[in-house]
Amino acid sequence: MVTFHEMKEKGYIPQRTYAKLMIGGGVTLTKTLLLNPRDLKKLRVVHPGEERFVRPPRPYEIPPYHAGMKCGVTTEKYLRPTLFCDPCAPDIVAMAHALGAFQKSDYEYTKAAFEFVKEKLALEIVPMNPVDETLRRGSGTCFHLITVFIALCRAAGIKARYKMFAMTMIKSWYDALVGADPLVKKWYDSMGYFMIEGEGEAFVDGKWTVAHVGPTAERQASAGIPITTFGEDSIGAWFFPIPGTIMTMESIPYGLGGSTTLLKRIAPASMERVNISIQRQEAMGHKVIEEAGGVAAYDAMARKKLGPKGPSIGLTKPQAISFEG
Repeated sequence: MVTFHEMKEKGYIPQRTYAKLMIGGGVTLTKTLLLNPRDLKKLRVVHPGEERFVRPPRPYEIPPYHAGMKCGVTTEKYLRPTLFCDPCAPDIVAMAHALGAFQKSDYEYTKAAFEFVKEKLALEIVPMNPVDETLRRGSGTCFHLITVFIALCRAAGIKARYKMFAMTMIKSWYDALVGADPLVKKWYDSMGYFMIEGEGEAFVDGKWTVAHVGPTAERQASAGIPITTFGEDSIGAWFFPIPGTIMTMESIPYGLGGSTTLLKRIAPASMERVNISIQRQEAMGHKVIEEAGGVAAYDAMARKKLGPKGPSIGLTKPQAISFEG
């Protein structure tokens, strides 16, 4: 039984910024559904002749768990179990050991965990579920995947947390994730940023290092952007946060995933169409990488096309000159 004090301390109770975004998104979704009853009736189910979503087979095996396998979870903040994230679940612990937990340096291990989640788990729009279920399924939303990364870090005794923000996105990803279904498109467009995106962060070598595990190399190639590595941010590359919405959290808060649960109930076909679009995006990116001569060749070409990053410019308060004496 989770106490109110524990819910508040771990961040299960939404922060004010998060709560405002969720309330706004819920109101907008309700209005969209009420104002578009014909679309809902027409789009809520898959009709005969429409393409169906087929989940691809999981591209990895989960190693067997053995009693006595070490789990690095403690009662310390960012190292303890949180909502949907049990780092000591047997499948998570077994995978952590297979990736080198307690054998590799913290940096090398978190990098391995990042690469595993980013490239082996697929993006699929599904309701939220416990982290070990995500690992067994091999797919999930960005928050499912971030939770797998965070659980793998905590299982190895490495602090990890969530970073969330409301955002807009580059057009190619808008087309794949939003434009794939008319109902989802109306919902997004009516609010502008109902989607809350996230990244993982791991505390390695004395600093928080970002880990955006959502896109595979193929999805990034389909958008013409570089293949990001551990420590490279999605912000400014393909996501653009709404000012004032960036939040760090120990846990997924209550309410996150409510939109996918609601869509699954009232318009399951909308989720299916988005998932089909994601698969097409993957296939397109696979072709781009193949034509470029492989992942490394594509990435080098994409980074060269992007050009060098300019220096960041910030304004600071000028220091006054003081004359004394």
